[in-house]
Amino acid sequence: MISQLRGTLLEATAAAVVLDVSGVGFELGVSGATAAMLPQIGKECRLYTRMQVREDAMTLFGFATKEERTMFDRLVSITGVGPRLALAVLSKYSVSQLYSIVMAEDEKSMSSVSGVGKKTAQRLILELKSVFAKDKGFVPSDAPTPLPLGAVAAPSDTSLDDARAALLSMGFSPQEAELALEGFDGSMRVEDLLAGALKRLGMDA
Repeated sequence: MISQLRGTLLEATAAAVVLDVSGVGFELGVSGATAAMLPQIGKECRLYTRMQVREDAMTLFGFATKEERTMFDRLVSITGVGPRLALAVLSKYSVSQLYSIVMAEDEKSMSSVSGVGKKTAQRLILELKSVFAKDKGFVPSDAPTPLPLGAVAAPSDTSLDDARAALLSMGFSPQEAELALEGFDGSMRVEDLLAGALKRLGMDA
């Protein structure tokens, strides 16, 4: 089992990276959150990893933190949830945000993830809530107090996350997106954040 890789970052997109480890290039699928935390191309990078072995392929997935990798493990343990869907969830929400959504049984927020319908959202919440109840040690250290039943979670920096995701979808690198959004207030509207970021990048909003 490969638990982590450390090497030179050769390529990076919002969904995958290539690490040069002693002359061998490893391609790893990543979440948008991990992509946003990557160093510049050519710099040393360490990623915690998980490997999926199938009859026709072996696929590696990389994570910036052990906490995100652990959440990935919890997600793929759920029936019907594969690695790609797990990464989509982790690209939409941070670990602490996801924990809050699950504990608040916020189906609306969960179903806003690409590829997650109402029934899948209900199953994710039900099974993850059971996992969290059994594994108290997994509760993120920065997780807020669970919201009352039926309350709507309000993840912090949602506007920044949405703006970052929009820039990545436009083809900008994670490094460009981070630099373009540096210093902006997360309470700003997504439209205003994008306008300012695109201006910094030399493009019209």
